[in-house]
Amino acid sequence: MFVDEVQITVKAGRGGDGICSFRREMFVPRGGPDGGDGGHGGDVVLTASHRLTTLLDLRYQKHYEAEDGRAGGGSNCTGRTGEDVTVTLPVGTVVYDDATNEVLADLVADGETVIIARGGKGGRGNSNFATSTNRVPTRFTHGTEGEERTLRLELKLLADVGLVGFPNAGKSTLIAAISAARPKIADYPFTTLIPNLGVVRWGSDRSFVVADIPGLIEGAHEGKGLGFQFLRHIERTAFLLHLIDVSEWAPDEPVVSFEVMRQELAAYDETLTRRPFAIVATKIDVSRHGDRLAQLQTYCRRRKYTCLPISAATGEGLDELVAFVGKQVETLRKTPCETSS
Repeated sequence: MFVDEVQITVKAGRGGDGICSFRREMFVPRGGPDGGDGGHGGDVVLTASHRLTTLLDLRYQKHYEAEDGRAGGGSNCTGRTGEDVTVTLPVGTVVYDDATNEVLADLVADGETVIIARGGKGGRGNSNFATSTNRVPTRFTHGTEGEERTLRLELKLLADVGLVGFPNAGKSTLIAAISAARPKIADYPFTTLIPNLGVVRWGSDRSFVVADIPGLIEGAHEGKGLGFQFLRHIERTAFLLHLIDVSEWAPDEPVVSFEVMRQELAAYDETLTRRPFAIVATKIDVSRHGDRLAQLQTYCRRRKYTCLPISAATGEGLDELVAFVGKQVETLRKTPCETSS
């Protein structure tokens, strides 16, 4: 199961109390205060790992609490510090404070860590309050509470290229044809219910990562169809491929499909329309006389858009597509484009 949004509660450990104690030994009539400090509470730490690809585990365990610090002891002994709790998340997870919607962390690298809730400080023992005029202090302090907060975690997949298109535009077929990914493929809408990632090899030793985003429809930004729940996964992509079905049985005209698609992206996040993109005309092997393809190509020439006709079923145009996208990705890696956080 692919889970890309969960809510969890984290609580750092409470600091241990300091104590009031006096040295009591034979032949030491004025031993003085020797109450030790309490230990600090444990922290809650978030760390990113490439080994995870979903937030599924956190759906079933939603509360994480670090260990409290131990109280101090006599003979100026400091209490033990509480054990930290580490929560492992997939790379690409954005952490929000659920109460304020503030972004607390954005974990984009393997091994990246952040302390999301700090443990309370240990209290001070009475030995800290001894002075020349107060040699037998009875004052001590209690440990402080650790931080507690409710977090909202959102996973945004990290990919170089995002495939965007209406249902049955051929996204799953394309990613299966150019990579080792094996998404579900069928002849009905919304076959893809989760985002899929595929690594595409090109050249002698180069590669890029493609994300297949579940089907977009008109009104998706308002929650229609699968809604906008998966659009967050294209926010980090550097390059977009708009897949347009030009087959004879496509429900809409290709130009209309493209313009509606752009409107939906703009309604969700206007910065997505400034992302570099190309148009991919799919299913050219069943386009009959090619009138719909010609219409789309004419539209692209007038607006100076790149249009790449392909057939994922027969392999026609795939080599040209992979080479073109590979070169675009190489360029964008040297000059990063604007991406959403």
